Amino acid sequence: MHGLRHAYAQSRYEALTGWKPPAAGGPGKDALTPEQRLVDTEARQQISRELGHERIQITAVYLGR
Repeated sequence: MHGLRHAYAQSRYEALTGWKPPAAGGPGKDALTPEQRLVDTEARQQISRELGHERIQITAVYLGR
């Protein structure tokens, strides 16, 4: 079941941002432009809520940093 949450979060992140999450070989936060960082934060907030959490920090488990 936990693997399904990872797959969902990573798929959703790519759909919302247009790039793979760091855990799947995408760029880390340091490589993102300021505009991309905003998109990253908004996507992580959305995914956190969809997974039943209110803490954006939980997404690091599923998506990487």
